[in-house]
Amino acid sequence: QVQLVESGGGLVQPGGSLRLSCAASGSIFRINAMGWYRQAPGKQRELVADITRTHITNYADSVKGRFTISRDNAKNTVYLQMNSLKPEDTAVYYCNTRDRGNGYDYWGQGTQVTVSS
Repeated sequence: QVQLVESGGGLVQPGGSLRLSCAASGSIFRINAMGWYRQAPGKQRELVADITRTHITNYADSVKGRFTISRDNAKNTVYLQMNSLKPEDTAVYYCNTRDRGNGYDYWGQGTQVTVSS
């Protein structure tokens, strides 16, 4: 079992910044990549960015150049630095990782990000 605990969401004005954190605990040896997904009202959950244990990153086109994902393996924590936020970035953001053995997806509880003036 892996537990994911997120923090850092909130309300920010357009053009502002937020930093999300996700700390993993439990059977850490069973996971490799960690990532962030988001789900806006009435829309499907979508990948925002992910990062492997060796720091290879992948981003959705909509956030490239604005968001940066990073990882501290010693702390089992992944971060999402979000700059130049837009109203369309408003969503619940979920931390995710996958069991390397059985493919089971683990999810955090979600954190609300609202971009509004």
